[in-house]
Amino acid sequence: MLVADVIARLDARVTGLSGRVEGAAQFADLMARKALPQVTPAAHVLPLGLQGGQVQSAAGQFVQGVEEVIAVILTFRSHERTGSGALAPLDQVIRAVIDAVAGWGPENAVGEFSLRRGAVISMAAGTIVYQLEFSISDQLRIAT
Repeated sequence: MLVADVIARLDARVTGLSGRVEGAAQFADLMARKALPQVTPAAHVLPLGLQGGQVQSAAGQFVQGVEEVIAVILTFRSHERTGSGALAPLDQVIRAVIDAVAGWGPENAVGEFSLRRGAVISMAAGTIVYQLEFSISDQLRIAT
């Protein structure tokens, strides 16, 4: 659910990515075909996992804090052999993604997203792939 919310948020708020924000299924398809997005910059939002936190006692309920982590994978392509042409929009798009996600949470979320880290994960054939990771706090509430 959070992935769909982040996709919608990026599509609406990051003009450089408008119409080019997709999810894990599309990313998996690209990886299976060993392909790149046709138009860049492009973004893919993927769920990275959950981390359980402290358990709180409550009458008749199991309550536990949870951190949910998502990744925004940005692909920049340059027609230059070194990929240096991709560097100009790189900083702008990274900053716009951070501004759109950090400090925001979907309506049904307990917390807000915070930036965990960002790093280049690939540089090859004139393409730069940059991954940003965000986490958000939530709670499990299970009747016992």
